[in-house]
Amino acid sequence: MERYIYLILLPLGGAFIIAALNAAVKSRDTRDITSDIIANLITLAMAGIALTSFGINGSYSVGGWPVPLGINIAADGFSILMLATVNTIAFCATLYSINYMDQYTSKSHYYSLFLLMLTGMNGVLLSGDLFNLFVFIEIASISSYALVGFGTEAEELEASFKYMVMGGIASTFILLAVAILYSSFGVLNMANISQAISVSSQTPLLKFSLFLFIAAFSIKAAIIPFHAWLPDAHPAAPAPVSAMLSGVLIKTLGIYAMTRIIMNIFAADVSILAPLGIISIMLGVLLALGQTDMKRLFAYHSVSQVGYIILGISLGTPLGILGGLFHLVNHSIFKSLLFLNSGAVAYRLGTRELNEMGGLNKVMPITGGTSFIASLSIAGMPPFNGFFSKLIIILACVQSGHPGFALWAVAGSILTLSSFMKVQKFAFFGKLAEKHKQIKEAPLMMSISVVILAVLCIATSLLVLPKVKNIVLQPAVDAVLSGAGYAKIIR
Repeated sequence: MERYIYLILLPLGGAFIIAALNAAVKSRDTRDITSDIIANLITLAMAGIALTSFGINGSYSVGGWPVPLGINIAADGFSILMLATVNTIAFCATLYSINYMDQYTSKSHYYSLFLLMLTGMNGVLLSGDLFNLFVFIEIASISSYALVGFGTEAEELEASFKYMVMGGIASTFILLAVAILYSSFGVLNMANISQAISVSSQTPLLKFSLFLFIAAFSIKAAIIPFHAWLPDAHPAAPAPVSAMLSGVLIKTLGIYAMTRIIMNIFAADVSILAPLGIISIMLGVLLALGQTDMKRLFAYHSVSQVGYIILGISLGTPLGILGGLFHLVNHSIFKSLLFLNSGAVAYRLGTRELNEMGGLNKVMPITGGTSFIASLSIAGMPPFNGFFSKLIIILACVQSGHPGFALWAVAGSILTLSSFMKVQKFAFFGKLAEKHKQIKEAPLMMSISVVILAVLCIATSLLVLPKVKNIVLQPAVDAVLSGAGYAKIIR
């Protein structure tokens, strides 16, 4: 279990080392190259640790202080699946940043904030007590506010401020809910609280704390009607930050934390989330259909696709949770790829407007090809990963006696296909404008990053194979379904 502490210490140490170098080294080129190397080596090491951790469960008391007094980190199938996803996407984003962030004024400051955000996400996934869960949520959130406004233009600063206000409301709800639980049980350790709730009556105060958690994490996950910050924040942020925000941040601070609290701490009925999932699927995709800003269109699709994840989990059945968690992984991959593709287009063309593009496949074949793969993946077309996870969710809806939910899920997928065919038509197919004939493919590191993610869009389809599923996905499903049994892992 000691290996997991490095997923917090490595990015935290790296953030301060890069900040110190920024202050000590005068040459910008030297600072940038050193920051590139440090950030990419750290994220590569973390991805390696996370991807080789399947099956290594348990808890670890930091500093040797026993539970419930000391800081406790814990890992089960659910958190390990999330750690592998988060850190793999983080490596691809830092690899992409080597070239992309050259257009900004301070790459070293960017990497410090990026690694702090990653520290917070990994901390959330490993926290065994509610107060440290809150602390790590704040570390990730505050870093992401700064990263959204990193360009310091009016659009970025406005989006960052709106995101910060909504995030601050969510954080206040979380802190109040934690305070209620602490006043009720006198402990912060999640195992102790879970056991205490299981043997106590569901008082109005406990129900209120659960409501606060659900509202707060719905804001973090951008579930409709709590999504208002997302359509501005994602387009305004640098492309690798958008990939992290949509790909893994809203899953970690929103879906993971909410699922953990509802199902493993309160052992509550998760079906109350189903209407939010259906509404998010449909309204998200309908709002996306009318967009001509490429990144804003992708942002609304994040709302819609999160709806699929919530719908699968809300069914509360093994098949539904399998589909929801599988789609969580898949969405992290293809949505990160789409945002990186949009960044490559904007990097070369200087615009995000679909109406000003066209024929880019002729001059940017790697970006166009990988974007096509991502578009088919998010639309749920075989043999790409999104098809299998959406199919499992639809089958789970029918199996659990909710054929209406299945129909809404199918309708959302059809509309998603329509939306992304529009993207392909306006951006990559058709006639190439005369002013774009001198455009070149994205730089090498940006191209390598999107190719890796495109390969993963196909490779992760293999997670449906029984032997692979039993190693990667099934332990996560079992952890979620264990309910209050989660307490046994982190004692």
